[in-house]
Amino acid sequence: MTHFASKETVAPHAGPGHMGYTLLTEENGCCNGCVCGISSYTVTEYAEPGCHDDQEGFVVLSGEGYARIGNEEAAIRKGTTFVAPAGTPHAIRSASADVPVEVFWFHAAI
Repeated sequence: MTHFASKETVAPHAGPGHMGYTLLTEENGCCNGCVCGISSYTVTEYAEPGCHDDQEGFVVLSGEGYARIGNEEAAIRKGTTFVAPAGTPHAIRSASADVPVEVFWFHAAI
């Protein structure tokens, strides 16, 4: 088992409107549903929202865009943090198709 990962050591995956990398999982020693990664959004319209049984937190690493958590929407940019409570639909979109918004995300047990 390795406790380290990077975008260069894991396979990318595509989701609705984004490209992402799941970085840390149980394979790296995470437990109780802890999973984290990085996703990049280039779409300027919201894709199908995500919705999970656990909570998901986000930190914007670069770019600008918008996030919708349930019925609440906010502008996001580097340094913005937010959380999607368990069972709450959430989505992210970029402000510009030319400049992606990149986020660090993590799932945590409730």
